Amino acid sequence: MTMNRRDAFKAVAVTASGGLLMSQRAFAQEAGVSASQTAALLSGADVCAIIPEVTEGPYYFDPAMERVDITEGRPGIPTRIRLQVVDAACVPMPGARVDIWHCDATGVYSGYANQGDDGTTDTTGETFMRGTQFADDNGIAEFETVYPSWYRGRTTHVHFKIFLDETNVLTGQIFFPDALSEYIYLNVAPYNDRTATRDTLNSNDSIAAQSTRAAFAFIKELEEEYLVAMIIGVDPTASSAVGFSMGAPGGDRPEPPAGGMGGPPPDGAPGGPTGSADRTTMTPPVTGL
Repeated sequence: MTMNRRDAFKAVAVTASGGLLMSQRAFAQEAGVSASQTAALLSGADVCAIIPEVTEGPYYFDPAMERVDITEGRPGIPTRIRLQVVDAACVPMPGARVDIWHCDATGVYSGYANQGDDGTTDTTGETFMRGTQFADDNGIAEFETVYPSWYRGRTTHVHFKIFLDETNVLTGQIFFPDALSEYIYLNVAPYNDRTATRDTLNSNDSIAAQSTRAAFAFIKELEEEYLVAMIIGVDPTASSAVGFSMGAPGGDRPEPPAGGMGGPPPDGAPGGPTGSADRTTMTPPVTGL
């Protein structure tokens, strides 16, 4: 059965207990869809917290593409990702560089070989689902994309980096409600074209656990798309162990394992079983797997 975006959203009663963190203030900020209203509602919002830093993963590179629409025509449910960068006092941080990247509706990233359910998909040279924006006066950056799919060993997620300067770089991930994701994957094309079985949910994804409640986005259905929004708290005094170029494309890229990421990061890696990623208490390394 094929269902459209609205049917999928309405068919699932998603609540905070089911993984969707939507406060009344979050609903209120969407009433006028105003950036200034969004900024005004930050004070005291329960989603305003310093986000723990977690693993970058094997699929990051910087294509040096400042753009809002990152889909490059790839199919999927239209989704707007709205991120608001704030400090520990929930004060917006204008000018912060925001990078996001994620897999497409078939579960593959751009720019890498050895992907897909059978490990044979090669997207080398492509740049879909990647982009950069700079936060506006209210600390907000937005991207037009599609709802991400899944791949082996990981729950549904979108990666982000927040650059305050070349030494303060917060690497994190955004998580989605499992109930909605699962319904989409079973009922909406092209998500439901896959024959592989999803093996990881929010409840058994170690990186989701490391990221804490603050990394779960709230979602609202708009007229033509989903809105996925999250406040990202950044410690302006933190310093990452590895600096990054603020404009040039990234360097050599590690080759991912066949079939996807294939599970949690190793012991000692940020987000791994013995790794720590609390930027409020330490200076963590910002590295891939």
